[in-house]
Amino acid sequence: MADTNQRKRAEMPRMGGPKVGGVARFSNNERAKNQKGTLIRLMSVYMKFKKPVIAAVVLTLMSSGISVLIPLYVGKAFNAFVPELMQVDLGMLYTMTAIIVGLYITNWVINTISSVTILKVSQKLVSALRSELFAKLQKLPLGFFDTTQRGDTMSRLTNDTDTISGTIAQSATQLASAALTLIGSLVVMLSLSVTLTLTVLVCVPMVFLLTKVIASRSRGNFYRQQRALGELGGVIEESIYGLKMIKTFSKEDAKLEEFKEINEELRASGTAAQTWAGYMMPLMNIINNLTFAITATVGGILCAKHGLLIGTAVSFMTYSKQFATPLNSIAGLFNNIQSALAGAERVFEILDENEETPDSENAVSMDNMRGEIEFKNVCFSYIPGRPVLKNISFRVRPGENAALVGETGSGKTTIINLLTRFYDADSGEILLDGVNIRDIKRESLEKCFSVVLQDTCLFTGTILDNIRYSRPDASRDQVIEAARLARADGFIRRLPNGYDTMVSGSRDSLSMGQRQLIAIARALLHSSPVLVLDEATGSVDTKTEKDIQRALLNLMENRTDITIAHRLSTIRDADNIIVIHNGEICESGTHAELMALKGRYYAANMAISERSD
Repeated sequence: MADTNQRKRAEMPRMGGPKVGGVARFSNNERAKNQKGTLIRLMSVYMKFKKPVIAAVVLTLMSSGISVLIPLYVGKAFNAFVPELMQVDLGMLYTMTAIIVGLYITNWVINTISSVTILKVSQKLVSALRSELFAKLQKLPLGFFDTTQRGDTMSRLTNDTDTISGTIAQSATQLASAALTLIGSLVVMLSLSVTLTLTVLVCVPMVFLLTKVIASRSRGNFYRQQRALGELGGVIEESIYGLKMIKTFSKEDAKLEEFKEINEELRASGTAAQTWAGYMMPLMNIINNLTFAITATVGGILCAKHGLLIGTAVSFMTYSKQFATPLNSIAGLFNNIQSALAGAERVFEILDENEETPDSENAVSMDNMRGEIEFKNVCFSYIPGRPVLKNISFRVRPGENAALVGETGSGKTTIINLLTRFYDADSGEILLDGVNIRDIKRESLEKCFSVVLQDTCLFTGTILDNIRYSRPDASRDQVIEAARLARADGFIRRLPNGYDTMVSGSRDSLSMGQRQLIAIARALLHSSPVLVLDEATGSVDTKTEKDIQRALLNLMENRTDITIAHRLSTIRDADNIIVIHNGEICESGTHAELMALKGRYYAANMAISERSD
């Protein structure tokens, strides 16, 4: 059933996905693929904080030693009673009682200090892990985000890291204490009575078998639970982001149904995981009580017929409980450990993703760029075997205004993605001032372009901060001048707080056209040698668009301009119009030359003229 639901969801359209139709980045395996490797790797991250960890381990060692001694002194307290004389050695009894009370108080103090220490470490670790994961996201190629659901990535950054933190806080010292207590108890028990020690050890194979059976049943459910939680976050994020579209097409019920389906899978997998893990403690209690009963019976027989001291038998009954306590602790932590390993593996999947291609050893920094661009036989495909660009070759001289036109999906935006090196071409060369962009340091390459994309992005902050985003050291006057040139100054001054008005990428306090004007002002402030406009004026009215074009013409005197536009009227004055069809250049030239050629460009203009008539 889960597989069927998963296939159905895979066929559903997703908002915010790649234009080319991406595939899932991560496998939907139902269990952690390498639990042992994930655990070792998690511990290696944990050991980055060696000093406090070692301190906690030492304190745990002391606590475990005290825990092992307590039953021994309890037995000695019982031995204060002398059966032959029917008397109690009060001095010995008071001494043993004082020692036992002192041991309990000392153990409590040590455990408190150890717990606080490990809690601080766990919080530092999850903070470092979350920072490392966020830093990794900044280094991943654009293709990762095109093919990965945003909500799932957010879930890995928040829910999964929190799961890891909670497990470390609860489990680390308990596991260490359990191991040390088991070893210490075993040593003391062997020194007192081998027979009773073997009796207590009857529980070990039963616990091992129980743990193995439950682990095999619950592991897959915990991984499905974490995966479903990520998918649910994705649906919520999509629903909020695309709420207008959902309401426009009356898809509220369909989206609710999708949410219910994934929520039901999360409920089912969570219930199954917790149910199987929940079997552990009741069954462990049965094993503990059975071990206690057997130990008491054998101890009674040894006291009655073989002269074993009553205190020793009492110590062993206490040890039988104490020996099982660490096993109970491990069993109680079992579901947390399983959940944390599933979450850790999901986090490590992103950390193991291939980053952007690093700068080559011979990469150069380029200053005073002229802005000459040349494509030589460039081919590219988002998905192997499905080419998007085929042998693209063109040249844009410094200061020229080049325009890319063509049908939707013809490859115009892909050319921009390759030029800015959001993706790397499969073959061919892309040259900037005669240098292959692969041989230019990314930091230097990024300074070469001012890009206004089709989808406008604003960040939470003031309008002034958003325009200044491309150049943090710009003065207020420089920001205002860029807004004036972008024809944004007028509407900004009419806002309640002018340039200090707060905006957000997730709120519609500004119209789409106003947001684009701010994005254009941001690009102008960057003052780079190449300005790229990808349908940058598509959401503004005709008058504002003409004003922007006039402003851009003045700015392009010493810059190279590449414009993608569907409105052919906006690129009539371009120095070179490149017509793209099915990933290939079918014709290029000035407006007059292309009209005289009477090809695709001519046909498109004629169709527009007929519609106007």
